[in-house]
Amino acid sequence: MTEREKMLAGEVYDACDPELLQDLNRVKVLCQQYNNLLPTDFAARNKMIREILGQADEDTFINQPFYCDYGKYIRVGKRFFANFGFTVLDEAYVTIGDDCFLGPGVHIYCACHSTDPRERKTRQEWAKPVTIGNDVWIGGNVTILPGVTIGDNCTIGAGSVVTHDIPANSIAVGNPAKIIKHLEW
Repeated sequence: MTEREKMLAGEVYDACDPELLQDLNRVKVLCQQYNNLLPTDFAARNKMIREILGQADEDTFINQPFYCDYGKYIRVGKRFFANFGFTVLDEAYVTIGDDCFLGPGVHIYCACHSTDPRERKTRQEWAKPVTIGNDVWIGGNVTILPGVTIGDNCTIGAGSVVTHDIPANSIAVGNPAKIIKHLEW
């Protein structure tokens, strides 16, 4: 397997692989270009964000600045909105449903590193995907950790750290995020 195939399969891979580093640097340039576009040039912004992301539509709106590692592993649904400072470490797939809104400073992390400092020095890591359902609102400065799934119709309160799955129709807040309410339909 290539290092990219290992990465996407959730296996341990070499984060310093030349092919992966080339892709990381290419996307850094694209993100810098995107972040330097005039905020009022909506057409150019949407065109470029669709070039960066793996899936987006003509209604995708991400306020600048935006940062990601690979971009092509991020798939967003219809009418997606992210406010300033959206950051995604997409070493695994990040899938976000339709009609999702993200507050400022939301961070999604797929990359995982060893807690053993000797192992960290090898630059070996692994990644776990993040999935967010439809009709989800994520408040400002929320951090979503590797491997998390957030179900449909959820709200995640500002400042929360989501360390585990949140079932559909829930409101969760805190660090770590805990469910404080189940929505009745």
